[in-house]
Amino acid sequence: MARSSADDMELKRSCEAGILSKEKAAETVAMCMRVAKGRGVWGKAGKLGSRHMAKPRVLAITTKAKGQRTKAFVRVLKYSNGGVLEPAKVYKLKHLSKVEVVQNDPSGCTFLLGFDNLRSQSVSPPQWTMRNKDDRNRLLMCILNMCKEILGEIPKVVGMDIVEMAMWAKENTPVKVTQVSTKDGPIESVVGEGDSQVAVEKDLVSQAEEEDIEALLGTYVMAIGEAEAFSERMKRELVALESANVYALMETESVVEEVLEGLEIATICVEDMDEWLGIFNIKLRHMREDIQSIEWRNNRLELQSVSNVALSNELDKMLVLLQIPPEYEASLTGGSFDEGNMVKNIEACEWLTSAIKNLEASNVDPIYVKLRAIREKRAEFVLLKCTFVRRASEFLRNYFPSLIDFMLNDKGNFSQRGQLQRPDHADMRYKCRTYARLLQYIKSLDKSCLTPLRKAYCHSLNLLIRREAREFSNELRSGSKASKSSTPLFEGPASANQSISITDTSADAYCKMITVFIPLLVDESSFFAHFMCFDVSALAPSDESDNNNPVAEAKSTSLSTLEPSGTVAKASNSSAELGVLNQCLQELLDGIQEDFYAIVDWAFKLDPLSCVSMHGITDRYLSGQKAEVAGYVHVLLDDLETRISILFSRFVDDACYQIEKYERNVRQIGVVPYIPRFSQLAARMEQYINGSRDLVDQAYTKIVTIMFVTLEKIAQVEPKYVDIVLLENYAAFQHSLYDLANVVPTLAKYYHQASEAYEQACSRHINLVIYIHFEKLFQFARRIEELMYNMSPEEIPFQVGMSKVDFRKMLKSSLSGLDKTINAMYRKLQKNITAEELLPSLWEKCKKEFLDKYATFLKLIYKIYPSETVISVNEMRDTLASL
Repeated sequence: MARSSADDMELKRSCEAGILSKEKAAETVAMCMRVAKGRGVWGKAGKLGSRHMAKPRVLAITTKAKGQRTKAFVRVLKYSNGGVLEPAKVYKLKHLSKVEVVQNDPSGCTFLLGFDNLRSQSVSPPQWTMRNKDDRNRLLMCILNMCKEILGEIPKVVGMDIVEMAMWAKENTPVKVTQVSTKDGPIESVVGEGDSQVAVEKDLVSQAEEEDIEALLGTYVMAIGEAEAFSERMKRELVALESANVYALMETESVVEEVLEGLEIATICVEDMDEWLGIFNIKLRHMREDIQSIEWRNNRLELQSVSNVALSNELDKMLVLLQIPPEYEASLTGGSFDEGNMVKNIEACEWLTSAIKNLEASNVDPIYVKLRAIREKRAEFVLLKCTFVRRASEFLRNYFPSLIDFMLNDKGNFSQRGQLQRPDHADMRYKCRTYARLLQYIKSLDKSCLTPLRKAYCHSLNLLIRREAREFSNELRSGSKASKSSTPLFEGPASANQSISITDTSADAYCKMITVFIPLLVDESSFFAHFMCFDVSALAPSDESDNNNPVAEAKSTSLSTLEPSGTVAKASNSSAELGVLNQCLQELLDGIQEDFYAIVDWAFKLDPLSCVSMHGITDRYLSGQKAEVAGYVHVLLDDLETRISILFSRFVDDACYQIEKYERNVRQIGVVPYIPRFSQLAARMEQYINGSRDLVDQAYTKIVTIMFVTLEKIAQVEPKYVDIVLLENYAAFQHSLYDLANVVPTLAKYYHQASEAYEQACSRHINLVIYIHFEKLFQFARRIEELMYNMSPEEIPFQVGMSKVDFRKMLKSSLSGLDKTINAMYRKLQKNITAEELLPSLWEKCKKEFLDKYATFLKLIYKIYPSETVISVNEMRDTLASL
């Protein structure tokens, strides 16, 4: 038998050296053994079928003392390239949960060690294969003994019997022969391997457990030996029991005969009973047939009774539908439509509407539709409906004109001389509202009858509204006796004391007209849409104050009582319905626009600038009219806004024409008259703005553009004085519009444009004055700049006319009598300036520009003539300051 690797001390020392090289604390190797590592399964041929080849490894069982406790480990060591053992894996023995011998290995030398702390349980654990079973048993017994000694329990063992393992351990414990020295000589002593160790391992099975197992096995073996004797004994007992049963049956023969006699008597009684039951069955069948006949006749009688009761109830209901109450018939055929009788008339309408609806084919049982009574009564109801609708329509067609005539005949309803009267239609609407429910029922009974009623109402109310507007407009114009305001235009001589007083009477008149009648027209449109049963949305009531929105004066009329059900009907927004409503509203309000046009034209004649205020008021009302029932009012306001815009555009075009025709053939001196007049016009226009300023901004853009274009043309009449004319007029434009430009963005834009033009004109004029008096000086500098493009500064003094002598002559002629030359410059600026207030700023700009040009001149001179003496910039500044 080959020697086991567990006895290889060299292998043990190699394991201890490999472990010590990686661990700080020393571990004691209890046992180490060479194994083969694999992960496959055993095939039929008994060979290992694996995805990986078996790898040589060494399994070492080690212990490490830590205080009073001892820890045990299972270490896996592998061979390095140099054949030296080095640690590969380490497992704590306390986590060992299962020891399983692989059943597929016929040799039984392959086993698994299952640990409960492995991270991936899905990967199969490695399989360890030993050289023989003895090596396997020796390693596993070492592991089990160490678990029981250190942990107090052993892991689960699968695939082998632990008792056999114990018996194997007892039989295969190696014996060591040792010599003990005595007085008589050495004596050999037999000692087990377990007894020779300092720490004796505990047996897996104790001595008492082993004796019990042997006793049990002995009993089991003895029972197997007595099986034949036991079988013979059981057969003898079975034969004895069968003999006893036969003897007992023979003794009870008399009792069996008595039982048979009783059964025969019972059979005779049963036959007699069956005969009697057949007779009774026949009699019961006859009786059941009689009962069924009686029940069938009773059911028919009961059904007939129930049907008669249901028919009676149905006829009673039908009679209720077909019968006309006398009081309703009187109201529908010949009742009065006075206000006192309207409650009865409405109740009669409700009954007639429901009665006609109840007799419609969709609401009546199909078996009743063709009944003669139903058809005749339906025709009677239709005739009654036509009679009532005709009477009601004729009454309302006469009622509306009579109501309006009554108001037309009362002069107190209209404006009179010296007294403006606001139209008040509250009483008229209250009287009309009495018949609102009647109109709703007329629509439900015969919708075609509403068209003549709507026309009659529109025609009558149109007369009233047009007269109210005419009287109100006439009184507004006659009550405004203010003289025509002095609107500043652009023809005639300019006057510094021209009046710019504001007479806003015309705009106030238009504002009153709009404030009074636009809400009235909106209210009338909304009332008409609901009163005449149009399915369109109502005006939303405005909750703004009168100061913020004049449309708030148009109080929304609550018309919830106009619906038959007592609730406001939902708007259908039908396009056809809306088209009919717009046509009716045009008939209702047509002609009133003439009075508004008359106010606008009258206000424009008094003061064209009132168009600004009127446009703002109109735009505010126009933005507030968005409801469908105010469509005609929206059109009216839109036309008024267009008319006002046209009139104001005419005024602006006239102003532009007056600016363009200004005399251009005569030399202009000073500021043109239309510049100060424009500032007066702009100040007045800003005071008239009431809301949107688009109209005014457009006028500013058009007028100022013409002003600037005309100014450029006027300046070109005398080319010698172009810049003087421009700078004086642009300065006057800035001065006159300074305050307004701070608050009006449009004017601010033109203010900056005028400022840029003014600066450009000043620069051109100042440069002209400077070059007139210092022409030689700056011509010499320009000649130097031209030569420097093609040659160096050292070569320039050798050019013709550029020598130092020439330079000194030029300098002497230009700067001699400097005081006189500078005074001449000042007088030149002063000579043609009519606005004396501009002279100081012009002179300051002239001095600054001259100093800048002179400093540039000195830089050139220092490059070309560095040794020449020239007046410095500071000296020139002092000279200018002293004059």
